[in-house]
Amino acid sequence: MSGLKLLRRGGLLLAAALFSIGLHAQQPSPSAQEVAQRVDRHYNQLHSLRAGFSESYEGMGMRRTESGTLLLLKPGRMKWEYSSPAGKLFVIDGKFAWFYSRGDSQVQRIPAKELDDLRSPLRFLLGHTKLEGELNNLRLTAASNGRFTLTGQPKGQEKRVARLTLTVTADGAITGIEIEETDGALTRFSFTGEQTNAPVPAGAFRFTPPAGVPVVNGLPPV
Repeated sequence: MSGLKLLRRGGLLLAAALFSIGLHAQQPSPSAQEVAQRVDRHYNQLHSLRAGFSESYEGMGMRRTESGTLLLLKPGRMKWEYSSPAGKLFVIDGKFAWFYSRGDSQVQRIPAKELDDLRSPLRFLLGHTKLEGELNNLRLTAASNGRFTLTGQPKGQEKRVARLTLTVTADGAITGIEIEETDGALTRFSFTGEQTNAPVPAGAFRFTPPAGVPVVNGLPPV
């Protein structure tokens, strides 16, 4: 191939590359409302979900890291089964929320409608709700790997939660939650291996207190 042809070919390739870059640069960034709607669409169309989770907490002079498996099933059922520490369980069966750790002297139970728990945001997403209706002052920030963060103030939790931030993929899947409480405590959840509409039997959310362990109605421990 002659030098002139090579030059022309190189010029065409360069022009095509510049045109592609220009088109990409002209694509408008989504708004907070648009990304929130992607989250709504992703979760409102689901029947069930299974994912691995890790949880960290810093506050009140404490620091802990835990992990396990999260199960969600419409309507309103949620189960956090911990592998570390083994035997810890948080279950919402649709009517009650149950809290128990292996070796505890009692099981704690509270009506689900009265639950004020930091693990609740994903429970709401498995209903047919709008994220914009759950968070005040919703703000969007670009994150790494094409992801976004949505930050706002959870409605009804103004006295407890100062900020809730969701890290989401471009198609609306949540990969992380960060919750800053008004006392400065910080809780982080990260999620991996999301399986949408995974087979989850309803019986997985049925909790039976261990024999001889009394059930106490009241708020769970921090």
